[in-house]
Amino acid sequence: MRVLVVEDNRETAEYICSGLRELGYAVKHASDGKQGFLDALDNDYDVMVVDRMLPELDGLSLVKSVRSAKVATPILFLSALNDLNDRVDGLEAGADDYLVKPFAFSELSARLIALARRPPMQAEETRLKVADLEIDLIRHTVCRSGQDIPLQPREFRLVTYLMKNADRVVTRTMLLEAVWDFQFHPNTNVVETHISRLRNKIDKPFDKPLIHTVRGSGYSLHD
Repeated sequence: MRVLVVEDNRETAEYICSGLRELGYAVKHASDGKQGFLDALDNDYDVMVVDRMLPELDGLSLVKSVRSAKVATPILFLSALNDLNDRVDGLEAGADDYLVKPFAFSELSARLIALARRPPMQAEETRLKVADLEIDLIRHTVCRSGQDIPLQPREFRLVTYLMKNADRVVTRTMLLEAVWDFQFHPNTNVVETHISRLRNKIDKPFDKPLIHTVRGSGYSLHD
């Protein structure tokens, strides 16, 4: 396991690094936040240990910068700050775990092993695009060929689900569960009605339709 330790206290850093090396881990040490950030950009670590109070760049800013740079390495905050708000701030900044000083090395190593076992964090999609149709999931906007298309909330959920499943057939049951939260088959043509409205806004004003009916199965959005 490859570990990056960002800790400015010399004794604490030596204690952690020595203990991890005894376990057979490859350890890199950075003594300030700025160097820790540069080392983290290598993205060559299985886990990071980051102190909260660091020179050059504090721990919270370091973690936020690492996450903004799309580095998904699991991060354990190590800090003497034990207030609930401090722990919440650390986790909201992008850390995966928080351990308070003083700590037992056995607990530290166990937490690092647990973090390293987690699957890599996936960056959350904020935009979807199929052909000339685009959705901004943050701003809740839809446009096609650069033209804004105003949609009702349910229509937005419907086209988002179709785009997330682009090139695949989605059934009426799948749409009822994902868009309307129905766990049963209501005696209604709500799906067909909303698909028709969506086509009027997304397909009809343009040359090429994107929403296709798959006879006997459901619908598929594709180029």
